[in-house]
Amino acid sequence: MLKVLIPTIMLFPTIWLTSPKWLWTTTTAHSLLIALISLTWLKWTSETGWASSNMFLATDPLSTPLLVLTCWLLPLMILASQNHINPEPISRQRSYIMLLASLQTFLIMAFGATEIIMFYIMFEATLIPTLIIITRWGNQTERLNAGTYFLFYTLAGSLPLLVALLLLQQSTGTLSMLVLQYSQPLQLNSWGHMIWWAGCLIAFLVKMPLYGVHLWLPKAHVEAPVAGSMVLAAVLLKLGGYGMMRMMVMLDPLSKELAYPFIILALWGIIMTGSICLRQTDLKSLIAYSSVSHMGLVAGGILIQTPWGFSGAIILMIAHGLVSSALFCLANTAYERTHSRTMVLARGLQVIFPLTAVWWFIANLANLALPPLPNLMGELMIITTLFSWSPWTILLTGLGTLITAGYSLYMFLMSQRGPTPNHITGLQPFHTREHLLMTLHLIPVLLLMTKPELMWGWCY
Repeated sequence: MLKVLIPTIMLFPTIWLTSPKWLWTTTTAHSLLIALISLTWLKWTSETGWASSNMFLATDPLSTPLLVLTCWLLPLMILASQNHINPEPISRQRSYIMLLASLQTFLIMAFGATEIIMFYIMFEATLIPTLIIITRWGNQTERLNAGTYFLFYTLAGSLPLLVALLLLQQSTGTLSMLVLQYSQPLQLNSWGHMIWWAGCLIAFLVKMPLYGVHLWLPKAHVEAPVAGSMVLAAVLLKLGGYGMMRMMVMLDPLSKELAYPFIILALWGIIMTGSICLRQTDLKSLIAYSSVSHMGLVAGGILIQTPWGFSGAIILMIAHGLVSSALFCLANTAYERTHSRTMVLARGLQVIFPLTAVWWFIANLANLALPPLPNLMGELMIITTLFSWSPWTILLTGLGTLITAGYSLYMFLMSQRGPTPNHITGLQPFHTREHLLMTLHLIPVLLLMTKPELMWGWCY
């Protein structure tokens, strides 16, 4: 654990002491090195499930893929932000990269924590850098409003969780995940216990976000700069799913009755947000709503509590993290050239940027779950689990899959095909940096096809 945490903390002096000329090169190289070191976590040697450097930080097959995804994303965020942060004064460039690095530090400690209170503190700490990135470097005037939504939704959801955790500490005497799995199962039967059950999960369902408490997400995504959108879609939403998986272990007897409304909301949300995507005009907003729809599937898979559901949820979280991050990068590269996110104004881009159209095509096919890709593997496992739980869910999940295919193709056709308007024929060509960025997003997705057991979690 420390072999990644210490270099990440050493990024801070690197950022502040490097000469301005080499700032972006050095930080990208340093963070890529951290990402490569983090791949050693995937070599799983431990028999017991946890591999720990000390009592408070450890990795297990559930957190490892998410930790590697977090480390992999920092160099990509730095690469993606380079163009639009470069004109700013050097001190602002440094503070921007520092916020990204601090976000990675908090996320590593959140996914690696074995103590639930430490996980909670890091879960809340990720709010601060994200909020500053959205409200300081956001594009539009709405950004303060988006930051307020983001802050208050997350805080209102996570305060009950703190109370629930203190109650759990009082009744079991420990909050260590290593110990809790061996402690006596809780006797949950009263109304108070039901409220405690809800308190434990609502924070994570808001973060996921579950349909109904998802309104902060499209706002935050649309207003955030590209790195903010990338880290939100790729890692911060996954904190919710990860936290749910960790907490569901202790909530067992009540989950059978109380999970119904949440599963229904998640499945209904897949269809509702998919339908919203079909009539979006704003490119970033469409990708943001598609995230809500995918996370609905993940929430359903986790709440049913079967090994297949858990496995499918982890696989879909990792695959969605890489793919939606790639889509946000593509949307940003188009925005940097046309200065508009409205799809009707910039169409027929395939004629001017043929290679970029290939990236759009691959990312969209991955988003709609093309057969060999891990997205399909995750979706199929979750849909199968839901079907064996209740055959009626196939109506909702099947319709959701159809709508996903519909809006993904709509996004591709609207932005890439059709007649090219005269006002965009003179756009500057794509840089090598942007092609490298897309390659680094999509190659892991293709490689995970060949060795999916890296992200199966415990379900061997």
